[in-house]
Amino acid sequence: MITAYPLDKKRVLVVGMVRSGIAAAKLLLKQGAHPILNDLKERSSLSGLDAIDDARVEWALGQPPDALLDRVDLVVISPAVPIQSDWIEKARAKNVKVIGELELGASYADGPIAAITGTNGKTTTTTLLGDMLSNAGKCVHVVGNIGNPVSGAAADARQGDMFVIEVSSFQMESAPTFRPHVGALLNITPDHLNRHGDMNTYIALKKHMFENQTGADSRVVNADDPLTAALLGGLPGRNMSFSRKMETPLGAFLRGSDIILRQESGERALCAAEEVRIPGAHNLENAMAAACMAATLDVPPPVIRHTLRTFAGVVHRIETVRVLDEVTYINDSKGTNVDSTLRAIDTMRVPTVIILGGYDKHVSFDELAEAVKRSPMMAAVVLIGDTAEQIRAALAKAGYEAVHDAGHDFVKAIETSRSLAKPGWNVLLSPACASFDMFEDYEHRGREFRRIVESL
Repeated sequence: MITAYPLDKKRVLVVGMVRSGIAAAKLLLKQGAHPILNDLKERSSLSGLDAIDDARVEWALGQPPDALLDRVDLVVISPAVPIQSDWIEKARAKNVKVIGELELGASYADGPIAAITGTNGKTTTTTLLGDMLSNAGKCVHVVGNIGNPVSGAAADARQGDMFVIEVSSFQMESAPTFRPHVGALLNITPDHLNRHGDMNTYIALKKHMFENQTGADSRVVNADDPLTAALLGGLPGRNMSFSRKMETPLGAFLRGSDIILRQESGERALCAAEEVRIPGAHNLENAMAAACMAATLDVPPPVIRHTLRTFAGVVHRIETVRVLDEVTYINDSKGTNVDSTLRAIDTMRVPTVIILGGYDKHVSFDELAEAVKRSPMMAAVVLIGDTAEQIRAALAKAGYEAVHDAGHDFVKAIETSRSLAKPGWNVLLSPACASFDMFEDYEHRGREFRRIVESL
């Protein structure tokens, strides 16, 4: 736990009234603050606000936050608000502190914090670790970027409850004192460059999650990723790592077909790699990362083993929706960047029609196009969204020609994929892009995919 922000009788501006803003408001009220709740949208365009019913609340909807800064002691922003916003610079010039919802919630989390970051695999690893802790009989809150705000759990938790937090680079922009007792960095590949500007900034935000740790804390990193392996040297505390390619001094690795967990007290085999229920080499890495963290948090190895064998994965991540006319429809809407979709492509074992495209995050699609061309399983591509032409150009450059356009019509994309797929094939939604050009978020995109496929 970090030092809690003093809130009693303080006027706190909350900017961004979606899930994180609503949760922050509830925690602020519980701690005796007077929240001013702000969003550029009018109340009619927002949902869930009826959950906040308190005379201390002041509503400031449908207006920019600039004019409110002279009246507040603290500002809490949602992850969607860029830290580079002009009004935030104005707040700082007025000596008004600006923090994110993660920072606020974590400061009131009165129990051990385990945090997971990385470009890909965060949600799976977070959920898997939460299951390991729960199966060990611990009271655990699985929160953060996964969709459940930290502040909401912190407001309801009991002393000593554990928090497993999925942490995004957006959240780290406004979390100056956040400190996990054990943290994991899974991998780093280009993502969110439209917001962060360059890779150096993105990498620095990933590293920042560990910079407040002390000698009593632990880190888990991917030894096979040169960026993560090199990033955390010289920081205090205990280092563990996981690897599919080498034995690590402390952590988890493969020896033959077995996953080995090595700790200071010795090593033991957890299970065979093929016994891990969730498919793919990337999920083997996620499983080893979760095992390292669970062991650090005193989860017995038999419980880790059982969870690895039974955990079925998360929704919107290589999720089988339906088999229709001998074609399997797979929802990987969580594939919001190129690297994530590359991992999904690697798991395909039959010819596949893949749906690609979405919101532009200013990344290159050349590597994706080369992988599609190289894979014997990528039978056809259906393009959607704002990035369709960029992906088409990359595919043409790679010499891949089986490309079909659906524009911004999601139903057409699915119907086109159905017409192309033959019995025994897959239809895979793994867009390699964010969803904001056509949907509220990746979950909305995944739900729509399921709804349309189930109605076929």
